[in-house]
Order: sequence, then C-alpha cells, then structure tokens
Amino acid sequence: MDHTKVFSTKNKPNLKEKENLIDFLFDNLQEYGDPKSDIEKCIDYALKETTSFGGFIVVSFLENEISGVVVVNQTGMKDYIPENILVYIATHKDHRGKGIGKMLMKKTIDVAEGSIALHVEPENPARFLYEKVGFSSKYIEMRLKK
Repeated sequence: MDHTKVFSTKNKPNLKEKENLIDFLFDNLQEYGDPKSDIEKCIDYALKETTSFGGFIVVSFLENEISGVVVVNQTGMKDYIPENILVYIATHKDHRGKGIGKMLMKKTIDVAEGSIALHVEPENPARFLYEKVGFSSKYIEMRLKK
C-alpha cells in the first residue's frame, strides 16, 4: 500500500477523481456490482451531493493507481439500526490476496463514527474477511421490491 485517501463532505474528490472511483467500483465489483448510475448515487450520498446524512470514501493506492475503494453511507440512525452502512468495497482484480481489503476494512472501522452494517451474499469469499475484522451476521435480509 502506497497510501490511502479519505474523501468526505469536507474533502471532496474533483470530477475526474469521482469518475475514476465510479469506474473502479464498476470494473472491480464484478458479479457483486451495480450499474454506474447506482454507484454514483451512493457516492453522491456519501459526499452530500444530494440530500443525505453523508458518509465517506476510503481509497487505497498502489503506485498512484487505485487499488481499493470503500464507500460508506451514514444512516442518520443509532442503536436499533447502525449509524453506517458499508455499501461498496472492492479491491483491484489484479491485486487480490495482498491484504488490501483487510487494510481498507481496518481504515474504514477507524474512520467510521459508530457501528457499521454491510450486506454480503453467503457465497461471497469476502465474507470471511468481514468476520475476521469483527463483523457477525445477525439477520437474514429480506426485501420487497416495488
């Protein structure tokens, strides 16, 4: 890891940096990803570019290239719903297994104020990383799409 950078409402990425974050997440989330428009909405929420509670983005770099990204949205709630939801985490597909994800998770936990929730598919191998850094599964999430 060369270095990390944290973007927030106080330290926003410029337009090119934001496009790079969206492209990176779209390219590296692979089967666990979303359309670029959804990724942009999540980033806009974290940066309060839209009406929101805010959040933050942690970016890691290897030789000035993005090696990993985490996007956290604040929920505006506490106790019964965690204060933060980790919406996206991705490491560069060419640099997996080098500890980038673990470092990003630790940095995210350090930066976040309050508890953090995340959603993970049962078969996603990243689940074991989340458990290693202290996450546990409390619920089965159910959704009704309208």
